[in-house]
Amino acid sequence: MTNITIDLSKTLGKIKPMHAVNNGPAGSEVRGTSNFPQFREAGIPYVRNHDASFYSGYGGEHTVDVHRIFKNFDADENDPQSYVFAPTDAYLAAVEAANAKTFYRLGASIEHGWKQGTYPPKDFLKWAKICEHIIRHYTEGWADGFHYDIEYWEIWNEPDCRNRDGSNPCWQGTDEQFIEFYSVAATYLKQCFPHLKIGGPAFCNAWPIPFKDAFLRHVKEHNIPLDFYSYHCYANNPQEVYACIASGEKALNDAGLGGTMTILNEWNYIRGWFAEDWRYSLRMEKSLKGASFITGTMCAGQASSLGMLMYYDARPCGMCGMFDTDTLAPLKGYYPFPMFNTLYQLGTHVDGGWLWEDIYYSAATDGENSAALLTYYHDDDTKEGKDVTVTFRGAAEGTRVTVSLLDEMHDNEVISEEYFTSDTFSKRLHFDLFTTWLIKIEKV
Repeated sequence: MTNITIDLSKTLGKIKPMHAVNNGPAGSEVRGTSNFPQFREAGIPYVRNHDASFYSGYGGEHTVDVHRIFKNFDADENDPQSYVFAPTDAYLAAVEAANAKTFYRLGASIEHGWKQGTYPPKDFLKWAKICEHIIRHYTEGWADGFHYDIEYWEIWNEPDCRNRDGSNPCWQGTDEQFIEFYSVAATYLKQCFPHLKIGGPAFCNAWPIPFKDAFLRHVKEHNIPLDFYSYHCYANNPQEVYACIASGEKALNDAGLGGTMTILNEWNYIRGWFAEDWRYSLRMEKSLKGASFITGTMCAGQASSLGMLMYYDARPCGMCGMFDTDTLAPLKGYYPFPMFNTLYQLGTHVDGGWLWEDIYYSAATDGENSAALLTYYHDDDTKEGKDVTVTFRGAAEGTRVTVSLLDEMHDNEVISEEYFTSDTFSKRLHFDLFTTWLIKIEKV
């Protein structure tokens, strides 16, 4: 028997947006084939638009990326006619319609084959000025634009990426060129928009390498804007993600940048990137195992120093574990998002984290009502189930306790409801491997 005690009076600060995503929503509400309702129900807070150009529903090859909006680098960056905004306008309007906020990645989608947008710009300052006008179009109405509340502007994606043959699908220059490029762009954009968050550079992970160390040292020594430090982590257990977050925090502290907001803005279940490990990973991302990994990672992220977590990918694609790529119907991996949103809406994080018995959990309160989210995850598919007793302390006296279940047979469905008059009570739950429970405690 595993015993967990959650003290609802032990507050730990704000619940953070651990249920943000890359891309989405998709489909047509007019035709009745879309996931807009599910996006709204899940309360997705932010949508990062990296790799949006891979999906025709978002405008495909004309969307989001700087070189797709500003197609002729020799054109006049001050002339609205030099920009193709319409496809990205439509995509960002869809994000707004889903009640989410855009997290805008300035740069290029990953280029596994033909390279076009991942070469270093031939004029770093002009590239920054082009980005200035993109920002003004979407936040200040420039060129018949909009006044969206887009706070986060990320410079580039995975400049450190390497294939097995040593090639880089994201940056065709040197490490030193990238550091100079980021420095010019971030400095110029922060001067233009001191009220916005300018950061990046979306490294492949937070593990130390000389490139990352040199980047952070340069940022510190030259006072380069870095309002947030972003990186990625693909793993096969949430504890590895937690360790990656700790590594990123250590790197910032070592560089004298402690306290910088960190954003893990690509993550998903990956056992391996090649052959059968890769095929297995894609299957698991769309399964109950993938859903439990999502829940566990959200709980681990909330218990860490991380500022935001952004799942890759809600775009209809091979790595989308949230929605069926043909019908856009919810898959098992969708349900952890509305379940975590229950905690997010309560606002205040309370006692939570994980036990070494592979039960991951997090809890939240608004002072009267509370909720706890728990899952049993291990990468070994043969692990047996376990019984868990969850004891709550500090609850309001007189509560309705509703228990919802996500497993192979249930999709975040209520399976029990009880009333308690004491401020301390227990629930005994059976966890099959990859089971997720949501316990809501409401004052009556």
